[in-house]
Formats: sequence, structure tokens, C-alpha cells
Amino acid sequence: MDVHVSKKKLDWSELGFKYQKTDYRFRALHQNGKWQDGELITDETISIHEGAPSIHYAQQCFEGMKAQTAADGRVLLFRPDLNNERMNSAAPRLLMPQVPKELFIQAVEETVRANYAWIPPYGSGASLYIRPMLIGVGENLGLNPAKEYEFRVFVSPVGPYYKEAGMAVISLAVSDIDRAAPRGTGSFKVGANYAGGLLATKRAQELGANEALYLDASENRYIDEAGSANILVVMSNGNLVTPKSDAILPSITRRSIMEFARDQMGMNTQERPIDLRAEFSNFQEMAACGTAAVLSPVGRLYFDEHWHSIYGDGSEVGPIAQQLYDTLVGIQKGELIDDFGWTHEVKM
Repeated sequence: MDVHVSKKKLDWSELGFKYQKTDYRFRALHQNGKWQDGELITDETISIHEGAPSIHYAQQCFEGMKAQTAADGRVLLFRPDLNNERMNSAAPRLLMPQVPKELFIQAVEETVRANYAWIPPYGSGASLYIRPMLIGVGENLGLNPAKEYEFRVFVSPVGPYYKEAGMAVISLAVSDIDRAAPRGTGSFKVGANYAGGLLATKRAQELGANEALYLDASENRYIDEAGSANILVVMSNGNLVTPKSDAILPSITRRSIMEFARDQMGMNTQERPIDLRAEFSNFQEMAACGTAAVLSPVGRLYFDEHWHSIYGDGSEVGPIAQQLYDTLVGIQKGELIDDFGWTHEVKM
């Protein structure tokens, strides 16, 4: 590709987290028990049968990734192999075919490369969001898995998930709605999980929060995750703790933060149940993390009909959150040495 292709005339620093049609997307079909060769297409719409299981029975899963422009012009992905692994753990749960790693990486790379003009430049505060998705298509009526599937990847330039640029200090409100049961689909990135959370998010926002925070469905006691992000807590003893539960999505961002916090920052990291009410007095800092949210400090938390500040007056960024954010973003953007081999360059 000619990397001298002109970038789109967008105000990159003012982009929100919303869909922006780009020039190309990738599509591959699974028919007669095997994947067909994929291709780049220009049509952003999907023509689907009215009986498709993805519509009626939520037989669909997806991933979220980002491409970043480094200072030297390289275009970097962050641990795309783990996105493929996560999709391939969700697919069998919904009786869908797995997407081979070669096809997954090919699709992502081709889509990013074809939309080079839409990749935000280094230093803009924006990135290219990548959405791989797998849906059951074709004629169907009864509660049965689809006979055909479509794997698609589309991209969109985006700004911060929360309105503030850089690190946004957010607030969460504990929800009285259960997100998922331990033996349900909570640990898989499937669409039905998110549809069920729309009401919880709406109620949280009515309270003045950015997002809902879910507790475990069994005892309404232990922290699970936020509506669109996993949770990290720095305890008063300096330990970095993240909830352990079979009902939450295994975030690639969270996994990475826990790894470099332990290996590079020398922190004592733990994945264990966090009893909100019993342990809240020991919360030193708290953050939400994920592909979209990156790492967002939680300044205030609403539960038991009251707002509770976590760090400072609830509007400040704590020192550990700042260090975690700087390290994560530094690796993703190629500003720091990637000792882990996590970044994946898309050759232009």
C-alpha cells in the first residue's frame, strides 16, 4: 500500500466513540461446513434472512480491538491473537464455527490496511476501532443453530470512550440488575450480555454515573464488572486486585495490566473475590479497564443509596492508575519498549 495516501480531513481530536463509515470491510462466509475465501467489500450493510438465528436467538459474538499509529508511522495492534482466542471460546458456546487464527488476522490486517486513510495520526488522541463479528445467518425458524455464518470485520476512527480526553475520571453506580450467572454466558463476548445491560446503564446514568457496576448474582456482594469494562482495585496495602468470577468477561486489557504491574512494576497482584461493602474502606484507587475504556479511574461509587469517594475528592487521578495508564498506552502506541512482544505491526 502507498503509505502516502492522504488522511481523511477529520478533526481527529474531537472524535467521539461512535460509528463512522469507512471505505472497506472484510467478509467471509462459512457454508457447507467450511470457511470460504474472504474478501474486502465496500457495502456497510448486511443482507440477512428474516429467520436468521442471530436475529431471533442472539447467535452472535464479537470482539473489540484498536489500531494505533506510532511516532515512527508504524500501525500497531495490541495482542490480536488473544482476541481470536476469546472469539473462539465464545463460538462453541453458541454452537458456531471457530474462526481460524490465519483468517482472523488476515481479515483484521486487510481491513486496517485498506482503510489507512482513516487511521488517526500519532498524537491525535484517537485510534482506529476494529470490530470483528461472527453471526448466524440463513433461513431458520426453530431454536436451532444456523446452517451458515458470516464473519465480518469493520473499522471506525474513534476518540475516547468517555468524553474527556486522556484519562477520564468516571463514576459508577451499583446496579440492582444481575448481568450474568456464573454458569451462563457472562464470560463470553456475546451480544445478548450487552442487550441485557442497557437498562442497568440507563438507570446508572439517571443517578449521575457513567456506567453501572454489577455485583455477583448469587449473593449481591462481590464485584463482577462494569457495563463495558473490567475492574481493578488498588488496596491500602498496595496490592492490585481484580475480581475473580466465572460470570465476567476476561478482558485482554485487564490481563495485560495485571501482567506488567507484576513483572515490571513489582506489584503484588491478585485475582480474587472482592467483597464491596466489607472491603470498600480499604480501596485506595479503583479503575475500569477495557479496549474502549482503556483505563479510567473510578472517582466515585454509588451504593446503598449514597455516593462514596474513592480517591481524593472523587475527581482526581491516583498515582498508581496514572502509572498503569502510561505504561499500557506507552506499549500500545510503541512509545515504550515492548518486552512482552504484545504489539503486532500491520505492514502497509
